[in-house]
Amino acid sequence: MRKLALTVLFFLLSTATAFADAAPGDTIVTYGQNLSSAQKQQIKGRFNPPKEAQEITVTNAEEHKYLDGLLPKNVIGTRAISSTMIQLAEPGQGIKVETNNITGISKAMYENALATAGVKDANVKVDAPFPVSGTAGLTGVMKAYEQVTGTKIDENQKKVASEEMVTTSKIAEQIGDKEKAAELLTRLKAELAKQTGKMSDDQLRQMINNVAQQMGLTLSDQEIDSLVSILRKIQNLNIDWSKTLDQISSYKGQVQDFLNSNPEAKSFVQEILQFLKHLIDKMLSWFA
Repeated sequence: MRKLALTVLFFLLSTATAFADAAPGDTIVTYGQNLSSAQKQQIKGRFNPPKEAQEITVTNAEEHKYLDGLLPKNVIGTRAISSTMIQLAEPGQGIKVETNNITGISKAMYENALATAGVKDANVKVDAPFPVSGTAGLTGVMKAYEQVTGTKIDENQKKVASEEMVTTSKIAEQIGDKEKAAELLTRLKAELAKQTGKMSDDQLRQMINNVAQQMGLTLSDQEIDSLVSILRKIQNLNIDWSKTLDQISSYKGQVQDFLNSNPEAKSFVQEILQFLKHLIDKMLSWFA
């Protein structure tokens, strides 16, 4: 019993030390395992990390761990190329992301997914030696955050964050606008923040339709189903989105507007306006 107590005490002290040691400015770089020496130096030059920055490697197996089942295996590939740098920021700054050679994932998409994963107050860079989709970059950022803070991100939270990013990128591809897709997810999270209990699938569908209509977006049934699925998983994480949304720097000035908005009411007003427009057009056609 005494041995067990000492073991637990050692673990708690180690954890406390890890948290105490993490401070704004602490930096860690993750390099894709399959980068050539020249590619690694190229990316390191663009990152320009401080001399004391830690360096770790991300493998293709780690990428598959969180993306298998979300993307075809041939899309994930067999090489780890994406690289990241994360630097802890002052409390309250939120998550700020910069990208280079990332074609499929926007800054706001990364910020959204990282907020879901529980990342807080960090400056993040995601880069590759040539254009890549960027879906694997999230794995490196989460691994780096764990390493630099000494805290472990819940495995389920990592998987939900990865699925959220893939879902958003697919919707972005369908509607042809990455920023609109990221804003859609942010607004939906704001709607979740207003709820006092769990929403049914029908309620989630209604919420998605209202927000999409408010933004002038038309979503297919398949896209709505994918959003219902990811929102259900996000909802089950029991995240306090009224606080966590502030981490998404791309929408920091708009978060309060999202929280105060009433998509259902606006949707009703839009329906009235559409009806009046239709009525006026019809009357004009009579006179013509």
